[in-house]
Amino acid sequence: MAAKILANLVIMGSGILARALVQAYRQALANASKSGVAQETLQNAVRRASKTMTEQEARQILGITESSSWEEVLQKYDTLFERNAKSGSFYLQSKVHKAKECLEAVYQGKGQGPSS
Repeated sequence: MAAKILANLVIMGSGILARALVQAYRQALANASKSGVAQETLQNAVRRASKTMTEQEARQILGITESSSWEEVLQKYDTLFERNAKSGSFYLQSKVHKAKECLEAVYQGKGQGPSS
């Protein structure tokens, strides 16, 4: 008899808890949409998902300007890549490499890239 009562209490308690969690989640979504947090979160997720680097970001990472030549890009790339290889920062190395790849496409379009 006591086991049956305990089982009913556990089932009723878990049902109440589940409904409270759903209600809290709905309220959090409503609050987020009112404050604009939901839109910002969605935009950040889209940015992270795209994984493409802009030309401006690539230039910033390598520390070059729009007037820099392809040779300057390669020189900066080699310096930064080697420096991060010694310090053991794979993340920074990958950022430097992606920046070079991004700019490689830009410079090829201008006729200054590696294949010209």
